[in-house]
Amino acid sequence: MTIASSRPDMSRIVKPEIREDDIVSEISLRPRRLDEYVGQAQMKAHLSVSIESAKIRREPLEHILFYGPPGLGKTTISTIIAHEMAAPIKHTSGPAIEKQADIISLLTSLTEGEILFIDEIHRLRPQIEEILYSAMEDYAIDIMIGSGTGATSVKMDIPKFTLIGATTRLSSLSCPLRDRFGNVMKLDFYESADLAKIVKRSFGILGYEQISDDAVLSIAERSRGTPRIANRYVKILRDYATIGKSIEKKHDCEAIFESFGVDSYGLDILDRKLLSHLIESFHSRPVGLTTLASVIGEEVATIEDVVEPYLLQIGFIERTPRGRQITMRGEEYIQNKKI
Repeated sequence: MTIASSRPDMSRIVKPEIREDDIVSEISLRPRRLDEYVGQAQMKAHLSVSIESAKIRREPLEHILFYGPPGLGKTTISTIIAHEMAAPIKHTSGPAIEKQADIISLLTSLTEGEILFIDEIHRLRPQIEEILYSAMEDYAIDIMIGSGTGATSVKMDIPKFTLIGATTRLSSLSCPLRDRFGNVMKLDFYESADLAKIVKRSFGILGYEQISDDAVLSIAERSRGTPRIANRYVKILRDYATIGKSIEKKHDCEAIFESFGVDSYGLDILDRKLLSHLIESFHSRPVGLTTLASVIGEEVATIEDVVEPYLLQIGFIERTPRGRQITMRGEEYIQNKKI
C-alpha cells in the first residue's frame, strides 16, 4: 500500500493510489469479514472455499497473488483473509525489502500459520525473490555462513506460512515467482451498484444516513469503479455536511463534485487533457506512451498506472500496436464538453 503523497492532495481527488489523508478513514471503513466485503463475487466464492478447506485441514492457505489497478481492495481482502483464518498478518512492500537480510528477518520471525503480505511484490529484487522460492515451496531458507571459498550453505526450516502478494503490474512479476502462487486472482473495477452499497455502508459507519439513494448512486458513478475513491468522496462530503452544507440530494453532491472539476463519468482535468491532446495534437491517430506523457507533462508511469486503466475500461481510449488512440466514444465525450 504505497502512499502517493505526504500531504493531502486536493488537486486530484480521483487518484486511485492511497494518500496520507486516506489512511485513517480506510481503516475505519474497511470491512473485517468476507461476508461484509462487497463486489468481486467470483473471487469471494473461490476464497470462501479455500479458507474453509484450509481450516478443516488445519493447514495454512495456499499462497495467493492479487493483481489489478490500485484502490480495488487488495490490502483489504488480505486483512479479511487473516481475520477469517484467525491468523496474524505482517504487512510490508517490495521496495521496503532492500537486502536479503530483510526478507530473512521477516521469514524467520513468522509464527505457524501467519500471513505475510507483500504489496508491490513486482518490485522485489531478484536476489530477494530467490530466497522466497524455497520459503514458499519447502518452508525453508538457505543461509550462507562465512564468506569466500570457505562459505557454506545451511538450510533453516521456517514455520508454515501463507504469502499474499499484491501487484498492479502482473506482467512485471517474474515467471518463477508467479508460478509459486497456488491462487492468482484478478480484482476488476467495480460496478456502480456495488459501489453504491459501499458508499451507503460507509456513510452509515460515519453516522450520516440522511443521504438519498439518488445521491449515493451519483457518488458511486463518479468513483471510477474504485472503492478507495468512493470512500474518499464519502469522507469529503461528510466534511461538507459537518460545516452545514447540504449533501442529502443528488444535486447537492453534484455541485460539490463540479467544484473539484469531477464530472458525471468521474473524469477530471487530467483525463480531459489527455483525451483532448489525443484529438488536437495527434489528430485521433495512435501515439506512443512516451510522446503522450511528454506532451501532457506527466510521467509515463502516471499515465500507465493511474490515468489510462479507467479510460480503457469505459472505452474512451484503446491500445493499438502503434500506441494509444482515442475512440469514437472518447471523441464524442470531448465534443460534448465543448458544447
